[in-house]
Amino acid sequence: MTSVETIVVQSRAAAGTGPARAIRREGVVPGVIYGNNKEPVHISVEPRVLIKEMYKPGFFSRLFTLSLNGKEEHVLAKDIQLHPVSDHPLHVDFQRVSKDSKIKVNVPLSFINDEKAPGVKKGGAINIVHHTLEVTCLAMAIPEQIVIDLGKLEMNQGIHIKDLALPAGVTPVTQDDMTLVTIVGSVADAEKAEA
Repeated sequence: MTSVETIVVQSRAAAGTGPARAIRREGVVPGVIYGNNKEPVHISVEPRVLIKEMYKPGFFSRLFTLSLNGKEEHVLAKDIQLHPVSDHPLHVDFQRVSKDSKIKVNVPLSFINDEKAPGVKKGGAINIVHHTLEVTCLAMAIPEQIVIDLGKLEMNQGIHIKDLALPAGVTPVTQDDMTLVTIVGSVADAEKAEA
């Protein structure tokens, strides 16, 4: 699990489009915290803090601690609305999670040793089929990433979900044996093989 970032947020009294626009004019981003059988709380966030976090890998699969009026809550980012031209955040939604919460989350896949793969050395190309894997795990034990070693992959071979060594307590949502990555030959190689 990665370290949990703390974001300081402010409460805002009013909800709705008008108050949200007023908050944006003050230079902050409106948002809401919901879930875990508690009332929604309307908040505002400093845009530079939010932008810094949203451009780090796995924004929607990382646990955050929101500090609001001296109280802290563990949350996951569930949605962020961006300006269609500037990509500046307009609104953010956070979902509360508890220590015992089992959640579904998309974890980034990281591919290593691609240059050592025999299939690549023979002229093959890596075909990444999925960049993330949806898993079920405890909210406090979300893996930062799932590392896939391509070092022994031959031409026309692939790595499937069943080939992964997932951390304890982490199970894939997909039950079929989905292909995650393959090494494929070029079209010219395929034509040579057929000839």
